[in-house]
Amino acid sequence: MVADLDGPRLTEFTSLLPFPLDPFQRRACRALEDGHGVLVCAPTGAGKTVVGEFAVHLALSSGAKCFYTTPIKALSNQKFAELTARYGRGHVGLLTGDQSINSDAPIVVMTTEVLRNMLYAESPALRGLSHVVMDEVHYLADRFRGAVWEEVILHLPEDVRLVSLSATVSNAEEFGAWMETVRGNTAVVVDETRPVPLWQHILVGRRLFDLFDVDANAGASGPVIDKTLVRYVKEKVNAERMGAWEAPRGRGRSGRGGGGRPGRPESRPIPRPEVIKLLDEEGLLPAITFVFSRAGCDIAVDQCLRSGLRLTTDEQAVQIGEVIERHTAEIPRGDLEVLGFWEWRDALERGLAAHHAGMLPVFRHTVEELFVRGLVRAVFATETLALGINMPARTVVLERLVKFNGETHANLSPGEYTQLTGRAGRRGIDVEGHAVVLWQSGVEPTEVAGLATTRTFPLRSSFRPSYNMAINLVERMGVDASRALLERSFAQYQADASVVGLVRGIERGAATRNELLTKLGGADSPYVEYTELRARLKERERELERQGRTDRRNDAVTSLVSLRRGDVISIPSGRRSGLAVVLETDANSVDPRPLVLTEDKWAGRVSSADFPTPVSALGSMRLPRHVDHRTARTRRDLASALRSTGITPPGRGRRVRSSAADDRELSTLRRAVRSHPCHTWPDREHLARLAEKYSRVERETDAMRQKVAATTNSLARTFDRILALLSERGYVEHVDGEVRVTERGSKLTRLYSESDLLVAECLAEGVWRGLGPAELASVVSAVVFESRQEGESMAQGPTGNIRHALARTLATWHDLRADEIRLKLPPTREPDTGFMIAVYKWARKESLEDVLFAAGQHGRALSGGDFVRWCRQVIDLLDQIRTAAPDTEVSSAASKAISAIRRGVVAVDAA
Repeated sequence: MVADLDGPRLTEFTSLLPFPLDPFQRRACRALEDGHGVLVCAPTGAGKTVVGEFAVHLALSSGAKCFYTTPIKALSNQKFAELTARYGRGHVGLLTGDQSINSDAPIVVMTTEVLRNMLYAESPALRGLSHVVMDEVHYLADRFRGAVWEEVILHLPEDVRLVSLSATVSNAEEFGAWMETVRGNTAVVVDETRPVPLWQHILVGRRLFDLFDVDANAGASGPVIDKTLVRYVKEKVNAERMGAWEAPRGRGRSGRGGGGRPGRPESRPIPRPEVIKLLDEEGLLPAITFVFSRAGCDIAVDQCLRSGLRLTTDEQAVQIGEVIERHTAEIPRGDLEVLGFWEWRDALERGLAAHHAGMLPVFRHTVEELFVRGLVRAVFATETLALGINMPARTVVLERLVKFNGETHANLSPGEYTQLTGRAGRRGIDVEGHAVVLWQSGVEPTEVAGLATTRTFPLRSSFRPSYNMAINLVERMGVDASRALLERSFAQYQADASVVGLVRGIERGAATRNELLTKLGGADSPYVEYTELRARLKERERELERQGRTDRRNDAVTSLVSLRRGDVISIPSGRRSGLAVVLETDANSVDPRPLVLTEDKWAGRVSSADFPTPVSALGSMRLPRHVDHRTARTRRDLASALRSTGITPPGRGRRVRSSAADDRELSTLRRAVRSHPCHTWPDREHLARLAEKYSRVERETDAMRQKVAATTNSLARTFDRILALLSERGYVEHVDGEVRVTERGSKLTRLYSESDLLVAECLAEGVWRGLGPAELASVVSAVVFESRQEGESMAQGPTGNIRHALARTLATWHDLRADEIRLKLPPTREPDTGFMIAVYKWARKESLEDVLFAAGQHGRALSGGDFVRWCRQVIDLLDQIRTAAPDTEVSSAASKAISAIRRGVVAVDAA
């Protein structure tokens, strides 16, 4: 029970603040002072971090330590600066992987991964630790990095008080209940009130409408959409259909009746510079416009520059120039030229900027500082800006309600909409924030209203055991205790909770089954036997159909592998149907995807899914030695040559004889059904419907039983399969009935890469021995780098040593992948060669201009920000290799490679 009165530490803390605490902040701080852990869920900008800062105050007051963790380095740097300003440089340290500043200080800011690694290494820095703040704890839902947060929560010593700060989630009580289970007494403090009210708008053409009707909402049970907006949009849509538009008069937020241009429908938003001008006139700057595309952000800034838009005074431009000089002073002038410095500076001095992961980090940090200081007033950003960076605005603009999620274009979820628009409204500056959606054809006000009012954002665990996690757990606590710890994870907690509903479903299914069984005459009824016969017949027919599809696919795979360059084939159906010539073969025996060019000039890869029957060459044609299928001219010339071969596609393919025709078991079942006495019963079909329902209920109930069995202890079973693979490969051994980590396994404990076991195998087998520093960096980059789009990576190793090491790395990966498939383990990602050339040249001291040019020549062009980010990733893994390599040769090469890469823009951004 949290006390109603402030304790002495909280009274002392609040006396240092320039503002009073909100009720939720006070409740959380009181719980902390009473010795509880706390979980605080509140909207963006509500002031959650004050609770974390009170934990820092408590630790310092008692002579103990506090670790403040964040998910990203930019946030760690930001928090380090804030705490240093308050407590002084001697009291605050920073650990991010790139940097180690004053690591023995009583307050240390770090990324969550750093703390996880410290826990596994049982670092002496953990002694005296009383509080840990986990900012943005909802990151544990992140499918790539989320497991780290759960590992920390599970591994922290019991006497450490945990302060978890989260964005608003709808299952905070469930998360808090789990925290209580694994961490002891935990107070859950939820606040859904935004400190700055948020107004929702839709910009239709040049008119800004309120989304909701404020007057109508006063007496309504739910939000009411503004009728004028609905009517205006409807007229827009109708005018678009008619091919003409004349703006009706009416009221909008701007109070102006101006519409679009007569005689032309306006189904698209007005140009970006005009949007910014309109917002400026309405007093709604500074604004962040989310574009969801790096290139789109840069194009938006360029459009504003070309329009002559300026949002700053001469005096402000001078101040901006001073900040720019301070941030970029250490970057060589030649590198700045390559990075588009002067265009970037020109935009900043006019109050305009882009913000995305492709920018040089020092450029991004400059934009962030200038925006917070009010000197940059319009920023075009990707959604990465919404992930914790302290850059609030008066207004947030959403250009679209669809974004690319890495696999496909998907609609924004209510949670994403809330996260993005949560940036609107600066506490202590704005009395209200504004979210503006740009209307275009297909956007319905009801859709926007649904996104703005939905408050269901459940937090789902992404936790699963990895090789590194498993080996560290076994080394620290043994197998049994490791299984027990995994069963305490939030992932298993949520899985077990789902079992409750399944068990109820099984009970209902059993009751329905018994009821139907009675109607069929009981368990001894001959119709039950007849029903089972019919079910076996139907299942055999399905099995044979599946087998036929598999056989046809295997035949298609075999035929695709046998194709040769220059073969002319026929694609039987689909958008690409017709003749095609093979440009590149593919010997992959599992899923071959040869590259082809069709007669309609399309070039791409085909698969067995495109061929219901085996493909065969209809003829062949001569191809140039090198075919650049990316150029339109090459595609046009080859398509013309293909059409002139005189080869014609065959007619419809032959009918494939069904395997059912010759199946003895199927024939036996059919005879048994026809000869059964129940087959001639007059009410057979009525009973058949009951029997079908009985069979369906039986199948569904069995499926639920299997799901319960698979869900219970699912993480522990994955852990056991990982241990089986680690045992086969010599990382653990069984001695006197116990599992022990071998010397080889101890090396794996120090590798935290996504491809940890692949790296460990390459080190143990000497795959990377004999490589120079630049060569090692090049090969290691293939394990780290991931192309942004499939098919981007085409680079070949620049030296024989690299090509040989890469071939052995790929062979090791194939071998590991086969074992993972056999043991039903998540597959290790295939190495990607897209960064090899760039990092090799950089490590050999070549200029940034030459490096980025070479990257563009051998694959997709790299932005300055991407280049620095991937260099950092390579450095991180090389640092792990330096300590984990079993021989001094590789360790020494890794150390030298780190020094070679950490220079120029890479070194500046790490400072």
